[in-house]
Amino acid sequence: MKSPSSNSRRRFLAVGATTLAAGLSSVATSAIAGPARTTPRSIAFDNLHTGESVRTVYWADGQYVPESLAEIDRLLRDFRTNETKAIAPKLLDVLHTIAERLGTNRPIQLISGYRSPATNAVLHARSSGVAKHSLHMDGMAADIRIPGHDLAQLRDAALSLQAGGVGFYPRSDFVHVDVGRIRHWSGV
Repeated sequence: MKSPSSNSRRRFLAVGATTLAAGLSSVATSAIAGPARTTPRSIAFDNLHTGESVRTVYWADGQYVPESLAEIDRLLRDFRTNETKAIAPKLLDVLHTIAERLGTNRPIQLISGYRSPATNAVLHARSSGVAKHSLHMDGMAADIRIPGHDLAQLRDAALSLQAGGVGFYPRSDFVHVDVGRIRHWSGV
């Protein structure tokens, strides 16, 4: 039988480890979401394929705003099939933080947001640069640019967050940003 003090030590260590893990997680989250987690977050997009725009506060009073998320989902839809999917809120936080780091409130120009599996299959067949299991199909990726900032600045801001994948496509004039595993690459 274990002594009460042995159980207390184990409990103390378990609680301490859990607290440390939660603290480290919140440090990573705050680097993306910004210093004050209750400060409203806004984002603006121009969809280059549909001509539609949105400028909205998507986070307020400590939570995501469902109506704003729905509006963003609609704008980032697969314009080829008109299908929508919920865009990962973490992706919005990353894009918001990139714009903040660049010191801009200009709209993010969207080249590609959500892609249906059918659209992704067609694009993958045409180009080796399109992943067969693209995070675009999960609402976890966007191909973007921001007027007034060259692509290298945009890429560097995205890389500095260490929040997911960053693809640099200077000849195609966009940067791919996703919230999958941390990695980076260059394409055409």
